[in-house]
Amino acid sequence: MNKEEIGEEVSRFIDANFLFDERHVKINESLVGSGTIDSTGILEVITFLEKRFNVTFEDEELVGDNFDTVDRIRSFLFKKLSSNETR
Repeated sequence: MNKEEIGEEVSRFIDANFLFDERHVKINESLVGSGTIDSTGILEVITFLEKRFNVTFEDEELVGDNFDTVDRIRSFLFKKLSSNETR
């Protein structure tokens, strides 16, 4: 799966679970800073990512920089998935 596909899936999840109008999350929009999701929502996103992409996040990976925007999520997840494939 490439970065764009990951981003599309993450965006669809956020749109469906956190945006209840016609608005769509922007790829570089701060999810918490914009009020799109709160800290509990971040946990929901992390749970979705772990189940959907069959990954486990280490405690040191659970930092705001990795989950602040769709772009950061997709880049972080793509890198993590790529490193898992080489193992």
